[in-house]
Amino acid sequence: MSELSFALYPYRIALSRPLPVGKQRIMHRTGLVLEASTGEKRVFAEIAPLSGPDMDGAPILGFSAESIDDCIDTLKSGLAGRTSSDAADWVAKLEAMADSVSQDAVAWGLGILAAQLNEQLSEQLSDDIAHPMPDIPLIYLGEDEPLEAVRKRVKALPAQTRFVKVKVGQTSMETELKLIHGILAERPQLKLRLDANQGFELDDAIDFCACLPRDAIDYIEEPCRNPADNPALFRAVGIGYALDESLALSDFHFPEDPQSQGLRALVLKPMLLGSPARVQAFIDDAHSRGIRCVISSALESSLGISALAAFAKQVTPEEAPGLDTLFPFEADCIVSHGQKRCLTPEAPGPVLGCELGASLL
Repeated sequence: MSELSFALYPYRIALSRPLPVGKQRIMHRTGLVLEASTGEKRVFAEIAPLSGPDMDGAPILGFSAESIDDCIDTLKSGLAGRTSSDAADWVAKLEAMADSVSQDAVAWGLGILAAQLNEQLSEQLSDDIAHPMPDIPLIYLGEDEPLEAVRKRVKALPAQTRFVKVKVGQTSMETELKLIHGILAERPQLKLRLDANQGFELDDAIDFCACLPRDAIDYIEEPCRNPADNPALFRAVGIGYALDESLALSDFHFPEDPQSQGLRALVLKPMLLGSPARVQAFIDDAHSRGIRCVISSALESSLGISALAAFAKQVTPEEAPGLDTLFPFEADCIVSHGQKRCLTPEAPGPVLGCELGASLL
């Protein structure tokens, strides 16, 4: 491997419709693209904390602790102006930085960059996004969107679709129950993975889940505002739950005998958890307890989704990832996913509110 150098590009991509971030919404996605290049190859990784303002200008709460500026400062101090005639040595340095850095988004991006330089993911990235594992479509009711529009989207899903993810705990219980029953009226064979983003108090969660067609529910993700209430919900209604936001807490630990408490799966968003090694540790611990693991997006661009698809194929080959979040992006980034425009250092924009900025390193 010859001399290695780095570049860091900020991106901003407009969305054609709002994407949900918990109970908030965003109309654009911002992040960073980290490039490492040698004489023989160029590899890219996305670093995109889920933070900053929502579509109303309020700060996004409950996801990434770090800002994009925090990530830029960390990367500048670690990488700016540095090259090496021994690029192989940089792989070890990147892995060490990924395991020690405080920002989870930076840790994930550095780890993915190192994996590509080490030829662990490099040959899969572009192929995996073009030919992914069967995905889990994301279903949610847009603001002022009629239920009939959602039913049409469900009816148009590929015949082989087995699971869909449905956002709940965001509007009225009546509306969301109509949404769920409407989905099943169109495709009764589907299994639903509900995602409440800790949107219910325990009593409300019990009332809501008691009205669900239990046999059609795979699990409900983060149902209760207080995660300690999740086992009580399971005991009351018999619907298992999954954990997502809870995993990012520093004091997270598995409950005793988690399956008997109703825990069915971990939904892992690596951009919010840290290095690939840390995500792998979650997976190993969960699997040793009989708990499933689903790799999921934190609303990354096509570059980040391609890395997640390749990673999921390696670490959770039997479990379809939840990566169906690219449909509103007005442009792809580095890796083409079918949009008319793909932002690259050679074609950075700006077009339609989409731009890849000049390198910050």
